[in-house]
Amino acid sequence: MRASPLPLVLLLVALLPDLLAADQLRVADVFTDNAVLQQGVKLPVWGTTTANTEVTVRLAGQTKTVQAAEDGTWRLELSPLRADGNGTTMIVESQEDRQEFRNLLVGEVWYASGQSNMQMTLQACAQKIPAIREIAEAAATDNIRWLRIDEPDSPQPLKRRQKVTPWQLDHPANRATQSAVAYLFARTLHEKLGVPIGIIEGSWGGKPIEGFIPRSQFEKQETLQPLLSLAEQNQLDALAKLEGGVIVRNTAGMPGRIYNARVSPIAPYAIRGFIWYQGESNAGHGEDPRNYRFKMRALVEGWRETWGQPELPFYFVQLPTFKDELTGWIRLREEQRLSLDIPHTGMAVTIDLRDSDIHPANKLDVASRLANWALVKTYGKQFPCSGPLFKSATVDGDSMRVEFEHADSGLMVARKEGLAAATPTPDIALAHFELADESGNWHPAQATIDGSAVIVQSPGVRNPRAVRYACSGAPENANLYNQADLPASPFCSDLQLLAWESDK
Repeated sequence: MRASPLPLVLLLVALLPDLLAADQLRVADVFTDNAVLQQGVKLPVWGTTTANTEVTVRLAGQTKTVQAAEDGTWRLELSPLRADGNGTTMIVESQEDRQEFRNLLVGEVWYASGQSNMQMTLQACAQKIPAIREIAEAAATDNIRWLRIDEPDSPQPLKRRQKVTPWQLDHPANRATQSAVAYLFARTLHEKLGVPIGIIEGSWGGKPIEGFIPRSQFEKQETLQPLLSLAEQNQLDALAKLEGGVIVRNTAGMPGRIYNARVSPIAPYAIRGFIWYQGESNAGHGEDPRNYRFKMRALVEGWRETWGQPELPFYFVQLPTFKDELTGWIRLREEQRLSLDIPHTGMAVTIDLRDSDIHPANKLDVASRLANWALVKTYGKQFPCSGPLFKSATVDGDSMRVEFEHADSGLMVARKEGLAAATPTPDIALAHFELADESGNWHPAQATIDGSAVIVQSPGVRNPRAVRYACSGAPENANLYNQADLPASPFCSDLQLLAWESDK
């Protein structure tokens, strides 16, 4: 008996909408109503349509036309626009179709990502901090807009999102569930720059940095090649034991899987730069934070390569204090500090923002310190953007002299409580300085400020080998600041003497 062709017919009918849609005009789904466009740079607009047909884009008095390629892809660039808080419309049309994107603003756009401390919402922070609650509940504005990228991880780079979400307007009903760090960063930039701010946010809680790095960077970075090899062979136990390895708890932790889903689909949408808050999932119990700085380089260079802009700013948050037993955090903070040798980066130090939770609620100071870097290094403002950063340590008899960057105005002993600025405490000794003797054993030390330097001595150390500061999981009152009320980063002058989790 001959089989009925009916199942095949039904299959073709089911697929017909997708088959027809393949030749329809499609614009990259990062473009929706209410989007913010980056001012002052060429604006890529791209998508797909019928092969070899023309696509025309009209925006703010400009008209640009391009012919789609044989595979139906098309892309053009609009000329740079000036900041504009009055909504405008972009029209994209071909012979078969026409699309309009309404109420677009022109200003500054940043991509924000990381794990749960970047994803932590205004609502969650507002439950602990009244000042953040006031911000979360404030009246609607038209100054800040955001796009949440919430794709599940993917084995291949995506060109389109499966879960297409639109750009959101700034309203209390929307605002409460947005990233607190990203929103407060945007709010600070708007206050200082006076232009619309757009945030594209693609963080994912509980995920290691490996998932966010493009796979191609694992191939380029020799230090990371063994990690990629073990991951692709699914040898996850060996991967966890590898020096600088990672514990992969689910597929999103595999190399490139988050990048494929939450970065690839929105590039090369024009942005000004990146902000990043991550590290906890590379420094917990049993996790090896070594080589994190090489992973940071792979992340930064990989994202910049994706956008075709090797100097895009990248500003990130150093891990705060949490628990003394998490000694991996000590090494990871140092790896983050060492990542500052990547050009056009900056680090927000948070060691003084004490909290008993792995998710500190004070995201106001975190966002402010990130914004300081952007305002000074990206937008040319003139004020201190960082706390003291270790520059050098030299032996002088039985003491060591420590020099710092970002200390030109001098150093001070201070204490920060809550959201208030750090209060000078000149009668309190500097805390958490240690010296290593010739054998590499650490001893508590006394430290005194000498202008923009610190002199460190210890009665038990005659010939000091190294110096370190605030190198514990949860240093209480790390109290070295510069005169701009910004805290010094933890540091160790000899990385070989800095223990990590598996040494304990």
